[in-house]
Amino acid sequence: MKDMMTAPFLTEMREITANMYRQGWDERNGGNVSRLLDEEEVAPYLDLNNVLRTIPTGFDAKPLAGRYFIVTGTGKYFKNIKDDPETNLGVIRIGADGETAELLWGYRDGGRFTSELPAHLMTHMARLAIDPEHRIVMHCHPTYTLAMTHVHPLDEKSFTHTLWETCSECIVVFPDGVGVLPWMVCGTNDIGRATAEKMKEFRLVVWALHGIYGVGRTMDEAFGLIETVEKGAQVYMLTAGRPHLNTIHDDELVELAKRFDLTYRKDYLDL
Repeated sequence: MKDMMTAPFLTEMREITANMYRQGWDERNGGNVSRLLDEEEVAPYLDLNNVLRTIPTGFDAKPLAGRYFIVTGTGKYFKNIKDDPETNLGVIRIGADGETAELLWGYRDGGRFTSELPAHLMTHMARLAIDPEHRIVMHCHPTYTLAMTHVHPLDEKSFTHTLWETCSECIVVFPDGVGVLPWMVCGTNDIGRATAEKMKEFRLVVWALHGIYGVGRTMDEAFGLIETVEKGAQVYMLTAGRPHLNTIHDDELVELAKRFDLTYRKDYLDL
């Protein structure tokens, strides 16, 4: 059996969560990340027959039965993950009943996965139906994105349009736009279902007055989506309330879309 500490998926999780903390996106124990793993990735590092304990998932995730995930722990600080991954992360397998998770590694102090696991698993199910290579679900609290939800209308068309106007890369990086949910109680199945429903259209879902969810095939893709929204939101917040002498107009957004051969939300432009 290989040393778990050398597993590429563990190294990746340690590095991405450390970077998210450095960005200021994951204060205290804010935020959570899950990555879908193939059995072939896990088997060289863990005895798949050695279930440390079972933990209720809080809802029926039967479509994911037998699937493996590495998931951040509840109440765990991202700043501690890199130095102590075995306490702050866990590798789980969804049980055959869909309502329990079998812990194979981690949560060494008796902890458990993030309270947002139902939202993650619902999002995984929604995105896998669209793209079977979508493995990452990332949730965090980027400062300017959060601030923007305090002062900007929360309808998806205007929110997306404002971000697209801020800098050229926004429409290029997320031509499918940004989903937006009103404030809801976090850690519930209701917000999980609402997020998963939005994920049928979007790879990014903003939780008003809370944070953002992003998905992708890789950590870099999910991180990059959130990073670009946050840059757009930062530009918006730095210029809000001031006269805009210059902006990217809708016809120019169309030019960008043609230049990069984008499939984008044409209904989000006013042409």
